[in-house]
Amino acid sequence: MSRTFTRMATAALFALGSVSFAVAQTTTPGAHNSVSTSSTMQAAPDASVHLHAPDDHHCGIFQTCANTKIGLGKGDFVVRLSALGVITNNTGSRVRLNATSPAAQLAGGSTFRHNVSVTNQVMPELTLEYFLTDHLSLDLIASSTRHEAAAHVGKLGKLDAGSFWILPPTLTAAYHFRPHKRFNPYAGLGITVAIFHNMHSATNLGGAYNGAVFDAMHMKTNVGPSFNLGFDYQLVGNWFFNFDIKQILLFNQSIHLNSRGNPITGGRVRVHDDVHPTVVGAGIEYRF
Repeated sequence: MSRTFTRMATAALFALGSVSFAVAQTTTPGAHNSVSTSSTMQAAPDASVHLHAPDDHHCGIFQTCANTKIGLGKGDFVVRLSALGVITNNTGSRVRLNATSPAAQLAGGSTFRHNVSVTNQVMPELTLEYFLTDHLSLDLIASSTRHEAAAHVGKLGKLDAGSFWILPPTLTAAYHFRPHKRFNPYAGLGITVAIFHNMHSATNLGGAYNGAVFDAMHMKTNVGPSFNLGFDYQLVGNWFFNFDIKQILLFNQSIHLNSRGNPITGGRVRVHDDVHPTVVGAGIEYRF
């Protein structure tokens, strides 16, 4: 038994020496051993690299960044500044003079149709728009334009009727077809309240009869529907380009062109005009 125990102890000592020698070889500096070590061991993480705070990058007002929302949608509030062109469309009008007045005798009649004209105009426009949902928005436009009016009155020819300013606030509900897309066309339906102000009469008849055929101007406020088409296009960041066309219908606009005591016309000159302006706007808008 002592001989067996001796043999077992000798074998164990021999095995332990072999393992120690192998470990010593792996830790010995050398080109081959360094390659072997690097292939079997991983470096500990460097806290100075992995634990620093993320960079704070500020997105400029004229930049499109990773967190910039593409297109327009629910909750967006937009302010727009546009160049507005107002094209007046006088589709139907009539001028009525007192049949027994000197003006009617000079004109060769008392009723004249399709003879009122109003000049076109270009002015700036401010629009405020809010998106109730991704598809539905409400917008309100504000602009005031100056126009000159004239009437063709029989043998008297074309007479200057005066000038006026119109403030047509228009509230529109629009449906947007491609929310959250750079290009987003829309169609809308609204209502316009046409408010006339700063009205002035003109000198007509070349100063004859004191130019008193049209010696005053008064236009009543009118209300009518409007229809529009347009699109928004995202340029950069929260900046958009907008193009918009509105067709406004103002039926039977009432106009008075002189004072009650005018001796030439023998009372009021009553004018009714169907003014259906086409409003074309193009401008830049910003989303808040």
